[in-house]
Amino acid sequence: MDVFGFAGYSGSGKTTLIEQLIPRFVLRGLRVSLIKHAHHRFDVDQPGKDSYRHREAGASEVLITSDQRWVLMHELRGEPEPSLHQQLAHFSPCDLVLVEGYKRAAIPKLEVHRPALGKPLLYPDDPNIVGIAADAPIAAPLPVLDLNSPDEVIEFILATLDRFHEPRIAALR
Repeated sequence: MDVFGFAGYSGSGKTTLIEQLIPRFVLRGLRVSLIKHAHHRFDVDQPGKDSYRHREAGASEVLITSDQRWVLMHELRGEPEPSLHQQLAHFSPCDLVLVEGYKRAAIPKLEVHRPALGKPLLYPDDPNIVGIAADAPIAAPLPVLDLNSPDEVIEFILATLDRFHEPRIAALR
């Protein structure tokens, strides 16, 4: 699997950009998966539901399945948070895993930046950032893409993956 990340501060537009990119990758024939790293406590389950009650009772893992989807929830119960590479091992085979978050992971990343937020750029401190998608002109030694042009971003990501990872990606361009 090829892995490509998106880094940026909250409110920069990472999720919106990824939401626009996924169907474009799919139209090119790629099977795409996603890892979203949360820096805060979250729960995908609802209090009162059977699965929630089983986890609260102490189950380490709860798998919910139907004819539409399945979900495996794993409680860490004090264990250290798994690394990105450990989490990647859980995926079924796919062509591309997009990663939102994991700012410091050693994977090629696109920085999503909105100068109006007043936050500093991340790229000077992260050698894995290979480009910047911004909604306003910025001066940087890296390629700067138009955040509002998902087709431009797709071409950049495919070219980057072709250069750094798998030559087979070139056939999808």
